[in-house]
Amino acid sequence: MDKPKVVLGVSGGIAAYKACELLRRLTESGHDVRVVPTASALHFVGAATWSALSTNPVSTEVWDDVHEVPHVRIGQHADLVVVAPATADMLAKAAHGLADDLLTNTLLTARCPVVFAPAMHTEMWEHPATQENVATLRRRGALVIEPAVGRLTGVDTGKGRLPDPGEIFEVCRRVLARGVTEPDLVGRHVVVSAGGTREPLDPVRFLGNRSSGKQGYALARTAAARGARVTLIAANSTLPAPAGVDVVPVGTAVQLREAVLRAAPEADAVVMAAAVADFRPAAYAAGKIKKKDGQEPEPISLVRNPDILAEISGDRARAGQVIVGFAAETDDVLANGRAKLKRKGCDLLVVNEVGERKTFGSEENEAVVLGADGSETAVAHGPKEALADTVWDLVAERLR
Repeated sequence: MDKPKVVLGVSGGIAAYKACELLRRLTESGHDVRVVPTASALHFVGAATWSALSTNPVSTEVWDDVHEVPHVRIGQHADLVVVAPATADMLAKAAHGLADDLLTNTLLTARCPVVFAPAMHTEMWEHPATQENVATLRRRGALVIEPAVGRLTGVDTGKGRLPDPGEIFEVCRRVLARGVTEPDLVGRHVVVSAGGTREPLDPVRFLGNRSSGKQGYALARTAAARGARVTLIAANSTLPAPAGVDVVPVGTAVQLREAVLRAAPEADAVVMAAAVADFRPAAYAAGKIKKKDGQEPEPISLVRNPDILAEISGDRARAGQVIVGFAAETDDVLANGRAKLKRKGCDLLVVNEVGERKTFGSEENEAVVLGADGSETAVAHGPKEALADTVWDLVAERLR
């Protein structure tokens, strides 16, 4: 089979050196990559580097190899165009249809999915002109990833950092796998919870669960690849932040509830994939609970945690909002799932069987998605991203 053809556009920002890692991931995973830098990008990384890493010729000008009409052919033959980093200047040119070099000509002729990974100073990203250009590109079907928050050029810190190249690669991989030219969640804000809450007993101990957060992170990553603005509320996770996703770290069930209630009013959909503790200790010991010789430990009294899924399902923050819950069951899976769906009042409930060697910590999952309308959608054993895409298919259908 022919290798998928990817055009990696590189514009002139200091983050251009990070695109070398993205290029390596694309080539090593079997993609045929043509790097098209701008002239200013070559001030940061030279043409020889791009050519050596991609094993393809590198040019910035429409006048090179004119007999091959590169300003037309490169975009026409591409399966994906990704621009990383995309500077404020490049976003402006793309939004206004300018074509003064090989990369901007390629963007105009591409009929495949186009992904922009912006990188610039915070003030440039937040400027109304840049925001309007981003909105224009998204409205036309391009996927513009939200920049990360972190260290920028010099001593500055803020939003505008290029997302991790590995996470940009994951976005590209998902876009290519779906084979859809225009993302279907553009303009939507979704909230996803992930991980497992921990309820402290004392300064060193807690009640927790086996959740790794991988399914919630897969939901966040696939939603971002489908164009959504994503808020990921992550409970005790050490997983890398998905590209273009705003991560809100939390610890306990009460903290997760507060974060969900803050984010939900602006959300078109809320997906509660986190494993939220049903109970917490009634009392917290300020000092470490000591083991006493010859004595059994004191019983631990528990109290109920708030039922976040039922709360947001019963009090919708906005009309048409879609609420999705998860049910991890160990027996009578579907029967318990149907009862939980009715009790919680959500629109969809993802039901799966869990155990010591099932689902938790795994890269794969299988489930049945139950709908309040009586529908049942089975998802066969496979990558957690496949289940995530099925969930977003069902959510998108209801949002429409």
